[in-house]
Amino acid sequence: MSSLAANSQVLYRNQLWSSNSGMLLLEQRNFISFGSFNDNNKKITKRRETVRVEAFWADTTRPASIEMEPINDSDQLDQILLNAQQISHPILIDWMASWCRKCIFLKPKLEKLAAEFDTKVKFYSVDVNKVPQSLVKRGNISLWKDGEMKEEVIGGHKAWLVIEEVRAMIQKHI
Repeated sequence: MSSLAANSQVLYRNQLWSSNSGMLLLEQRNFISFGSFNDNNKKITKRRETVRVEAFWADTTRPASIEMEPINDSDQLDQILLNAQQISHPILIDWMASWCRKCIFLKPKLEKLAAEFDTKVKFYSVDVNKVPQSLVKRGNISLWKDGEMKEEVIGGHKAWLVIEEVRAMIQKHI
């Protein structure tokens, strides 16, 4: 097995593999070249085939998903909001329940979105059944900036729609 560095090429059994920053190119060349007849007096002709296959992959230097940090009490939430206000960094809080199927299904998709906005937005989750009810008076997915809630998305519909709404909300506030 060989590994490919950026802009490298390896020749293996008439196959040319080359890698250029996220793209893999496989070019296979088969040459059959005879100018005579075989044992059954059938003419063998010259034939050349070239097969070209390209594949793309994601940037492996960035994580595919980032686990959301849980918030367990109101003091921790206040500290997170204060830190976010001091560095003027937006945060996103997912208010979810451990028994909710849509919340469970949405969490990994939000973690992938967290990897997309890795350096720009910090993602947190709150399990509403594990925190005091005085803390649970906010929307389903809320974006906070400068210590106050700027916008929220209600996540009761299809996950891909919720993710697109959250992405638009983040892009509007970063």
